[in-house]
Amino acid sequence: MDTIAKSPVMLYTEQTPNPEALKYVTNRMLYRGIADFKEKDLAAEWSPLANSLMELPYVKSVYFNNNYVTIMKEFNYEWSDIMLRLKEFVKEYVEKGGEVVKEGFAAYMEKLEAENNAGQFSGENGEIAKKVKELIDTYVKPAVEMDGGNIEFKAYENGRVFVTMQGSCSGCPSSSVTLKAGIEGMLKRMVPEVTEVVQEMA
Repeated sequence: MDTIAKSPVMLYTEQTPNPEALKYVTNRMLYRGIADFKEKDLAAEWSPLANSLMELPYVKSVYFNNNYVTIMKEFNYEWSDIMLRLKEFVKEYVEKGGEVVKEGFAAYMEKLEAENNAGQFSGENGEIAKKVKELIDTYVKPAVEMDGGNIEFKAYENGRVFVTMQGSCSGCPSSSVTLKAGIEGMLKRMVPEVTEVVQEMA
């Protein structure tokens, strides 16, 4: 019999640069890795917690990364009205040991990505694409993760780098500034072939 008492679930909120997104940080591992749910269908299939949250009228999208969940709200609601309700909802769900993301989700997403990236990393452009992806993963990802978001390299074509923003970075007013001033500047310096960074809408 298991006699070890589980430590209580602690949960606090953190602001993100996006006024529509709030980061709920817990002392539990919610999901090892990244799981981004912008569509209800994907949530319904793969994440019982994201699906439950998205059934609330004020939740637009849900993004998990290790011990936190970033919740994007609908524009017509104020955080002051829904912040505590969401906090209680997540806390209760985690306390009950509810499933956050189903087994096999990472493999499913990897398969999708492999299909999308099949031609990405071959040939001369492929070398540049690899270099760009490495730079984004090493220098940019850790910074945007602090803000409750993520950036994914999508493609490199004729000097243009295509990325998608996830979590709090998705639709964030300051993400386009970050993208242009920060990421584009760095990539142009380190990979002379890069002329522009373009944000794709996921």
